[in-house]
Amino acid sequence: MTQCMAKELAPHGITVNAYCPGIVDTRMWDHIDTVRSEAMGREKGAALQAMVETFPLGSQEQPEDVANLVSFLASPDSNYITGQAINVCGGIHMQ
Repeated sequence: MTQCMAKELAPHGITVNAYCPGIVDTRMWDHIDTVRSEAMGREKGAALQAMVETFPLGSQEQPEDVANLVSFLASPDSNYITGQAINVCGGIHMQ
């Protein structure tokens, strides 16, 4: 969809890109961790910690990590980038 929209809008000078976040430290992931930890019969935080330990960068992503990419994509510095889906996930997509 990103590439289709990028092709359609390019003649109008509009770029289209997507960002693909990983496991961001938000209330949503707190809830997911609670449910997963409970299903595993472990205490809250256990499921999330087990995942974070496997991340190549070794820590959970912060909202600012995503915001930095979005700010870049919204800036003139990215004016020749279009049709891209960019992972901002600390490397978890490599697993």
